[in-house]
This record gives sequence, structure tokens and C-alpha cells, in this order.
Amino acid sequence: MLRGVLYALFITLAIPSLSQAQEYEKGLFGIGLIVGEPTGVSAKYYLGEDADYAVDGAIGAGLIDTGIHAHGDFLLHPWILERQEAFDMPLYVGPGLRFLLEDGGRGLDDIVHVGIRGVVGALFDFRKLPLDVFIEVAPILEWKFSDNDDEAGLGFSINAAAGVRYYF
Repeated sequence: MLRGVLYALFITLAIPSLSQAQEYEKGLFGIGLIVGEPTGVSAKYYLGEDADYAVDGAIGAGLIDTGIHAHGDFLLHPWILERQEAFDMPLYVGPGLRFLLEDGGRGLDDIVHVGIRGVVGALFDFRKLPLDVFIEVAPILEWKFSDNDDEAGLGFSINAAAGVRYYF
């Protein structure tokens, strides 16, 4: 008897939320978590309703180059890799900038990295939920600033991360 009442209550509560999910329109601004290189907070803002252009960024901890990492990108969404009833999966590409304050550790000087990123990623853009899930890779051409001449100079790095964002 109790099981039947609980099922009826669940169905009664689920039906209105399902109808709301079908009427949902995702906002242009999303914020969430990014895990990898960097690990921290990620944000994205679409530059218009057509979702072809966006700017995104993240701030957090660098795990390989330990320190504080921040980046920003201008993104193009030129191709839809998959289109389903529940989600779209666009590919995105774009240029960006990265800043990393690397902790020198144990009395060594910190190293400041400033670089140009080229990001490539894919995104699960859910149609009935205010969420997206992404994975991306970004090679970086950077200049390292350090008092130690062995650490300073031009270099190459790579970021790889995955994340989730909630849209308002």
C-alpha cells in the first residue's frame, strides 16, 4: 500500500517537471567546474541566440605546472558532430590567451607563463536541461618569465580538461 502511494506521489511530481523540461530555453551564460589542466571554475557566454560564437574562460589550479592558471578563449562552433533529441554535440575551435603563475617551490623563484592557446573541443549541449558537458585540448605557445635564465624563454605546453556548466 505504502509503495503504491509513493509511486503515485512520484508520478504526480514528475509529470509537471517533465512538461517544464520540454518548455525550457537555455540561457546565454553558464558557470561550472573544469577538471584537468586547469582544475577550477569555468564560465561561458554565448554572443547571441544562434550559439555560433562564444567567449569562455577558466581560473583554477594548474596540476602539472603547479600554480594559479587563468585562460580566456574566443570560440567558434562551426560543426555539429551529432544531433539527437536529447542533445546536440558541436565541435568548437578558437584562439585564446593563458596566464600561469607557477610556484617555484622550496625557495625558488616563481615563474610567470604568458601564452597563446589554440583550443579544440566537443560539447554535449543538452536540449532539455540547462547544462553542457565539454572536453577540450589546447596547445599553448608561451613565454616564461623568470629570474633564473635556465627557466626563462619561449616554450610549448598543452592543456587538456573536461567540465560541466549550468546555464542561466
